[in-house]
Amino acid sequence: MLKGIATSSGIAIGKVYKLEQPKIVVNEEKCEPAKELEVFENALSKTIADIEKIKEKAGASLADEELAIFDAHLMMAQDPELKDQITAMINEGKSADLATKTVSDTMIAMFESLEDTYFKERAADIKDVSFRLLCNILGLSIPDLTTIDEEVVIVAEEMTPSDTAQLNKKYALGFVTEIGGKTSHAAIMAVSLGIPAVVGCTGVMENCKHGDTIILDAKEGVVIINPTDDEVAEYTRKRDEFLQEKEALKALVNQPSISKDGHQVELVANIGSPKDMESVIENGAEGVGLYRTEFLYMESTEDFPDEDSQFEAYKVVLEQAQGHRVVVRTLDIGGDKKLPYFEFDPEMNPFLGYRAIRLCLDRKDIFRTQVRALLRASVYGKLAIMFPMIATVDEFRNAKNFVLENKEELKKEGVEVSEDIEIGMMVEIPACAVLADEFAKYADFFSIGTNDLIQYSMAADRMSEKVAYLYQPLNPSILRLIKMTIDGAHSQGRWCGMCGEMGGDPKAAPVLLGLGLDEFSMSASRILPTRKIITSLSKKDMEELAAKALKCNTEEEVLKLVNEVL
Repeated sequence: MLKGIATSSGIAIGKVYKLEQPKIVVNEEKCEPAKELEVFENALSKTIADIEKIKEKAGASLADEELAIFDAHLMMAQDPELKDQITAMINEGKSADLATKTVSDTMIAMFESLEDTYFKERAADIKDVSFRLLCNILGLSIPDLTTIDEEVVIVAEEMTPSDTAQLNKKYALGFVTEIGGKTSHAAIMAVSLGIPAVVGCTGVMENCKHGDTIILDAKEGVVIINPTDDEVAEYTRKRDEFLQEKEALKALVNQPSISKDGHQVELVANIGSPKDMESVIENGAEGVGLYRTEFLYMESTEDFPDEDSQFEAYKVVLEQAQGHRVVVRTLDIGGDKKLPYFEFDPEMNPFLGYRAIRLCLDRKDIFRTQVRALLRASVYGKLAIMFPMIATVDEFRNAKNFVLENKEELKKEGVEVSEDIEIGMMVEIPACAVLADEFAKYADFFSIGTNDLIQYSMAADRMSEKVAYLYQPLNPSILRLIKMTIDGAHSQGRWCGMCGEMGGDPKAAPVLLGLGLDEFSMSASRILPTRKIITSLSKKDMEELAAKALKCNTEEEVLKLVNEVL
């Protein structure tokens, strides 16, 4: 039995498909630059074409949020600095493969040396792109996972985004890797595909061979190679129970989210593109609580998306929501979200700098295009516009007035605009939570962005491994900020939602119900499990639980209270 990190829940039993990549052996002899430059240029063109082809294939099964990974890969492959460094070495007489490996290894080592978990994981992206480039230079064939035509569990040293994107759920029962973490792209994509995955399972490649039987328990992170008959029987039963539980949840698809004592809340979904609406409908979400529009901008390669293309995207989502509210977050770029056609000035701390609503209010030419597209689309459904990264009342009022000014301009142009548009804001800066009752005089609603609210409150980057212990959604200090926000909204008759990770956290659901949260927004796959929890609880009992939680000193004390309930 081997142990790893469970990243995408489920149980798989099947034959091993051992993914073994070609070995790279570079030519260290002096070479003719002209010939090697031609080889490099051809291989680079093929690599770019390969990535574009993989992205196109993956579009059928992955959401835009995951597909953005391949946009990042294309940017790496087309990075002029990378190309210049490799070309310089080739001109010195190095082979194309040696130059490529030397430059890419240096970049990989640099990223792997960083303490930040997020950037460590990005080293895997550079490996993926450079490995494909090296194979194309050397004429080596990369295994094609699209040719798998039988049910297997894939065992690999590492699953790159390119590998994961090629998986066919009909045949790929799951995968287990030697390396990787919960934040790796392969792990994230496994969740999106809905297949069991265990990563960081040391020794799995050494201990199995092609065709072996393997059990993958991606609930507990357990891997068993060549199990006994008793183990197969035990895990077959566990797998069937898991699938039965999953199937039973489907009965809740068209049910309202009502507590045992009759209190109703809304369970809605976070999306990144119109394509995500299929999953929203399948999982019985009661609308969209967060439409991340930045993916429209990140997909565009040469310039900001124009008004008509944005209008079409918003129109599709509003129509498919079938009368349910769609909360659209306005452009949220900056920090770690960059655009290939827009250059940000260097900042000491970009996460606290020129981003989101701050950029939009400064660059109203960019903001106007999005606002007009949203207003034009508003007649096709129930639209709510939400501003991210609001810090002051004046910021919110300026943004709201800008929307209203554009609304009047469109009406003068003879364009129909809905008269029932809600305009609200994210609460992700502690200053907003403290002043929520004043913000609620101007905002139609709040949506709490817990990812940023927690890291700004705790002064701890949630992507940093060394301070990850401070990312505590149920810390009493965070709960008090959430209560202030909810109470502030309710004091003015406004509703309050939550669109951060905490909104879909089963451990948080009882406390949030007790605090009076009106809307829970989460990944579509979490809707039904959360609905099951909500319908099993009493709002009155959870109010008592929340009151106790607010008086706790530590997150551990709160978790103890929650575990007693669950």
